[in-house]
Amino acid sequence: MARAVIDDLYAPHPRAANGADWRLIEDRVMGGVSRGTMERATLCGRSALRLRGDVRLDNDGGFVQMALDLAPDGRPVDARGWRGIALDAIGNGASYNLHLRTADTDRPWQSWRCSFTPGAEWRSFRLPFDEFVAHRIAAPLDTARLRRIGIVAIGRAFAADIAVAGLCFFR
Repeated sequence: MARAVIDDLYAPHPRAANGADWRLIEDRVMGGVSRGTMERATLCGRSALRLRGDVRLDNDGGFVQMALDLAPDGRPVDARGWRGIALDAIGNGASYNLHLRTADTDRPWQSWRCSFTPGAEWRSFRLPFDEFVAHRIAAPLDTARLRRIGIVAIGRAFAADIAVAGLCFFR
């Protein structure tokens, strides 16, 4: 399978292979009360980026997220030559989202979303672009203008615990 690395977790935390930094984003930026942490950890023998947190719905909140700009300068990345995004993940059996943002998203609540459910053992997920669903945006997903990717615990009150051991585009 042909791949293009987004992050292989070899750079020092929080730096990604693409030169950008991973960031923790909590709903507190919008008045919510969810709290999270993001750290580099070794889980079941693999180096991973781990998101843990308490997702709460108080004050119209409901998410914690680890996000990465796909280019260090924030410019769009052309992913038209790829079918989607692959990632290895381990978690607590809860459903999580991978969110994509493009040059068309100008509001923080806009994204294209695809859900996946990592369990207690490492598993590879392939999330094709055509399975991403628009959220609060009418424009179709333009893979020629991708800007940001986010691993998100969202939409319900729960204890989030997910780790990712690499992300890439796949054909």
